[in-house]
Amino acid sequence: MEYHTTQRIAEAIAFIEAHLQEKIVLETVADAVHYSKYHLHRMFTDAVGITVHDYIQRRRLTEAARLLTDSQKSIMDISLCAGYESQQAFTSIFKAMYKQTPLTYRKNGKFYPLQLAFPLHRWPEDSFSLKPEIACAVPADIPGWMEFASLVIDGFPCFEASAHMACLKGYMAHQSALIMRRRETIIGAAAFTYAAGSIDFFAIHPQYRRQGAAGVFLDYISNRIFNGREISITTFREGDRADVGQRAQYKLLGFQESELLTEFGYPTQRLVLRQGKEGAPHA
Repeated sequence: MEYHTTQRIAEAIAFIEAHLQEKIVLETVADAVHYSKYHLHRMFTDAVGITVHDYIQRRRLTEAARLLTDSQKSIMDISLCAGYESQQAFTSIFKAMYKQTPLTYRKNGKFYPLQLAFPLHRWPEDSFSLKPEIACAVPADIPGWMEFASLVIDGFPCFEASAHMACLKGYMAHQSALIMRRRETIIGAAAFTYAAGSIDFFAIHPQYRRQGAAGVFLDYISNRIFNGREISITTFREGDRADVGQRAQYKLLGFQESELLTEFGYPTQRLVLRQGKEGAPHA
């Protein structure tokens, strides 16, 4: 991607962040950065991992969730701040994304984001031909890991940074946390429980999701860590409106549906990767 296109996307993100409480749509953003709405839609989705519409919606709901826990504003006022003309409309989409009403969310008092402001990095090369570096994460990697985690929370409902960091330290102590880097950039992170045959955290940098990074990382984990054993992972249930593509990505990687679960009060589903004798996923 050319520099000027990357710059336009960064400008689009900055415009959205500055106008979250106003009525903005793709056309508004495209006009503000002097770019074709069709090209902006495609390039924005490639860079951020979701469409402009979804980014705006998820950012507004995230800030609404923050207000629910950190302010005394009425739910009606928060609805208006989030760009909804009625409390009913706001409650409907909030419940679809957070799996609880705004009132219940406020009573629970725990904030977690659907989408944080996206810091656009230098655009990756068009080809993922160079092998990335994959190694066990160590305590010195925690700041970089947590910064990376803030980019990929779209795939992890109920994500709380402090709880995640506490778990991460435990995985590191057992050498069960991996980082995949491309030069100095963290482009993938994973944490696993060997005895259970489970991948408990698996994420790819949004700007590398179409570069084949997920397949490279999973191959390493499958063959180097689990030696061809069956692997499980959990993700969104089918039809969950909060899912921006993680479930589909796992299925493309060969995972198959298993039992329905509820984790941290959130409905999820376990997926299983059954492999052949040489560690390759079954077709």
